[in-house]
Amino acid sequence: MEQTKLNNLKNIAAKIRLGALEGVHAAASGHPGGSLSIADIMAYLYFEEMNVKADDPKWADRDRFVLSKGHTAPALYATLALKGFFPESELATLRQVDSFLQGHPDMKGTPGVDMSTGSLGLGISTACGMALAAKVDGKSYRTYTIVGDGESEEGQVWEAAMFAAHYKLDNLCVIIDWNGLQIDGTVEEVMNPTPHDKKLEAFGFHVISIDGHDFDQIEAAFNEAKTVKGKPTAIIAKTVKGKGVSYMEHQVGWHGSAPNDEQYEKAVAEIRATM
Repeated sequence: MEQTKLNNLKNIAAKIRLGALEGVHAAASGHPGGSLSIADIMAYLYFEEMNVKADDPKWADRDRFVLSKGHTAPALYATLALKGFFPESELATLRQVDSFLQGHPDMKGTPGVDMSTGSLGLGISTACGMALAAKVDGKSYRTYTIVGDGESEEGQVWEAAMFAAHYKLDNLCVIIDWNGLQIDGTVEEVMNPTPHDKKLEAFGFHVISIDGHDFDQIEAAFNEAKTVKGKPTAIIAKTVKGKGVSYMEHQVGWHGSAPNDEQYEKAVAEIRATM
């Protein structure tokens, strides 16, 4: 990847992390760990990969995105704000009663949100429906969804995988955020869903495994996905929970905890130092 483009994406990802943390800190609640782990992928999706229009959020031919792991909404909101769907100043209203940025994505209230999510497993199922609708309607838009590794313990995720392969949804790209931690501990200890690659291949997916923080690998994976015909693609992205904040990285306690003022200032300083 050309250096200027790489630097730009790294700065966007850092801004997504800052925006997500701003919201969680202001709300004194939320899910920072998984929001930080997907920031690089969100940056690439919205600033390189997907065809969307901030001034026309419901544009019929836009690419669709579904955050199946809906509790990491702070990362989605920060991305949408940076893309211009709404002012960045709104991020500080996260989870407030009168805010359109609630704890989980709301397609009726938030510009740029294609699907209300939060109940794990439902997002990928809806994404399958969107991809099938494009096929039926003869549309060229693609559908992307991010699924949590803990979320993949849900049986509905695998029903959706079966559906996607059965209908040959080659316009669907499922990203598994494999950060290895969920609310109760490590994913493998709670309810081990691995090996994701072999299981998804058995269900009929084309599978690509990457480092979810390496933009060269992210770009190559999405480019490869667009060449696949007759089957859906799954990108298994190995990530770090709490990526970018030293005291949050690999720490399960930051799945759903908000930083205090001192912790927030330290997190902001660390992220800004990478820009």
